Amino acid sequence: MEKNEILRIYGTDYKEMTKTLLNEARLFERIKKGARIGIKPNLMAPVPADFGATTHPEVVAGIIEHLQEHGFNDIRIIEGSWVGDKTEMSFEYCGYNNLKDTYGITLVDTQKESAYETGNGDIKVNVCKCMQDVDFLINVPVIKGHCQTNITCALKNMKGLIPNSEKRRFHSMGLHEPIAILNSCLKQDFIVVDHICGDLDSEGGGNPYHTDCVMAAVDPVLLDAYVCKLLGYEVSDVPYIGLSEKAGVGCADLSTLKMHTIGGDGVEKDEVLPVSHRIIKLKDFAKDVDTCSACYESLMEALERLQDEGLLEKFNSKIMIGQGNRGQIGEYGIGNCTSKFKHYIKGCPPESDDIYEGIKGWIEEQ
Repeated sequence: MEKNEILRIYGTDYKEMTKTLLNEARLFERIKKGARIGIKPNLMAPVPADFGATTHPEVVAGIIEHLQEHGFNDIRIIEGSWVGDKTEMSFEYCGYNNLKDTYGITLVDTQKESAYETGNGDIKVNVCKCMQDVDFLINVPVIKGHCQTNITCALKNMKGLIPNSEKRRFHSMGLHEPIAILNSCLKQDFIVVDHICGDLDSEGGGNPYHTDCVMAAVDPVLLDAYVCKLLGYEVSDVPYIGLSEKAGVGCADLSTLKMHTIGGDGVEKDEVLPVSHRIIKLKDFAKDVDTCSACYESLMEALERLQDEGLLEKFNSKIMIGQGNRGQIGEYGIGNCTSKFKHYIKGCPPESDDIYEGIKGWIEEQ
């Protein structure tokens, strides 16, 4: 397939769909004989794929079978869950230990890896050392909305290849520029997109929207630009896409995109997704200062519950959250970073249930 092309296939047998897709894309022809292959899914937390947050193991099974059927056997799945959850639990809960046993592949937990420094220009990033043992990287993101960056797909999914300390630093730097630098240093050679039932508003899932689609792409910048279109955003609404383009990672010009549907009628139709942008509407209740994703996601889940119960409009104060609040004083805060505030909810990150109960108590006290 060409660099400016996206292939897609629809159905419900996700493993066989993926194999058909990869045969059409001739993935096996892109990989050198004897290559050490890394597969990078999205396992941000121990959450089932049908919840709309993590990569379906059936898709990864299809990739593995495609590779093994063409003589590639040095395969490892590489991932690190977000700060606050353990990758080993995600591997088990999301069905990846079963993949290991079935296909004899290796699971690499980047939360347990040491790191090496790399970078382009003034900004350096720390990447897990296991990536030095990978010759060909297959990225397998889920198309989702995101409470901080609006969308997440190919470019942001690479964050799972850095240690937890670096993830925290990325958030302190505003996410967008370091994500672009990371992608300029660490190449993804091929992308298989889980577009089966991602939550269109939230990285953590909970409101899956079924499209039953798997896609393949080569250019992560073009792919993410297309995802912006699907989710109702402009490319400028996701700064790391433009920054990645400037860094030479790919092209964000959708006028160059060639879309091809396998098994389609030859007429390509734009997919229209009914995104509510419900999370964005909750952002006005909080002030985010360099917040880690897990903490922010927990807050959004709690705020949504309070809104559904008609309680949120009764709270007339701004809620502070994020690393930028360390050592600061204030009224209402979320997480250990706001421990000096008059009212704060403990945790790193705190559970959404604890945040819900805490804010509900604040509302009753007002």
